[in-house]
Amino acid sequence: MSLRITLAVTRRVLTQLRHDHRTLALLLVLPCLVLGLLRWMYDEQQAVFDTLAPALLALIPFIVMFLVTSVTTLRERSSGTLERLLAMPTGKLDLLLGYALAFGLVAAVQSALAVALCVWPLGMRVDGSVALLVVVAVVDAVCGTAFGLFVSAFARTEFQAVQFMPAVVFPQLLLCGLFLDRDRLPDVLSAVSDVLPLSYAVDAMDAVVAGADGAGEVAGELGVVLGFVALLLALGAATLRRRTP
Repeated sequence: MSLRITLAVTRRVLTQLRHDHRTLALLLVLPCLVLGLLRWMYDEQQAVFDTLAPALLALIPFIVMFLVTSVTTLRERSSGTLERLLAMPTGKLDLLLGYALAFGLVAAVQSALAVALCVWPLGMRVDGSVALLVVVAVVDAVCGTAFGLFVSAFARTEFQAVQFMPAVVFPQLLLCGLFLDRDRLPDVLSAVSDVLPLSYAVDAMDAVVAGADGAGEVAGELGVVLGFVALLLALGAATLRRRTP
């Protein structure tokens, strides 16, 4: 692993994203539009919005980053760029870390915009630290990036990457506590929920909104999500093919 090569990959990905206006719009504008639509739906029910918005601040960055990362990586593979990079002195982990860092920086901007929109124009009540809310959203978006990079190692086309979404996203969406509190789930589903990273991301969001203002108060939840990031990047590096079949 080389820090110089990792940063070079990061710069290349950021340069590509800067010139891809549609992808930037998907990354930065779409989450804000969805949250704005939710607030409009509950125009006269601020309490309902305050209940749903924290979970969506965890879910939306995860889903968007998963889609964009997996599709972008598969596009690089189908165009032959990935093979050319791996033919150079670029290790698999260098490549994945470079992508993760690039999309992580974009995720930081995405999360800051979404949180700022919810807290100020949309009036979401936050009793804890707004900065910590941004940190949780960023960590969750990076987790979505790691899932996207991992999935891209198994898919051969962009369409196949999108097909992984029901398997990766939907179970976590249903069991993270958005629709039903996790402690009210059937025992088997509760056990499954306990090993899904989005469950801990939503728990961390709820804790901050409820009053947590120090990283130590959500360190356990963030630790689990970051553990998944490390595991998925390691598995992605181990399974990434140097040549497209």
